[in-house]
Amino acid sequence: MKVKIKKLHKDAIVPQYQTQGSAGFDLHAIEKCVLKAGSIALIKTGLAMEIDSGFELQIRPRSGLALKNQITVLNSPGTIDSDYRGEIMVILCNYSNQDFDIKEGDRIAQGVIAKYERADFEVCAQLSDTQRGSGGFGSSGV
Repeated sequence: MKVKIKKLHKDAIVPQYQTQGSAGFDLHAIEKCVLKAGSIALIKTGLAMEIDSGFELQIRPRSGLALKNQITVLNSPGTIDSDYRGEIMVILCNYSNQDFDIKEGDRIAQGVIAKYERADFEVCAQLSDTQRGSGGFGSSGV
């Protein structure tokens, strides 16, 4: 699949996969930011993308940032729809009690291109029975 990328800033870093088996590619910050302890920030990447219809770009946390610094993507996974042509931005959250410095070019999140299906919704009076039935969250016994 070809994904067209427009650099909105001359220093924007075009994503690339780090290994042959990588599902995700790194997204990089285009500007410096101090992510204050316990706060959130919208971080720019300086990139816009054209994604084929029937696919989405999922924005996910980087495991190293989450484990070492408690930095994560707040609306994880974030969805970039195929008809969006604006700048890709990442909502980062600092769950730690220390400020976190983001420098230009830092890897802040990862992106995954995923296929999706659109549903046709049908209102009905009855749903089929299952073993679980209407058991709520956590009711599967796990």
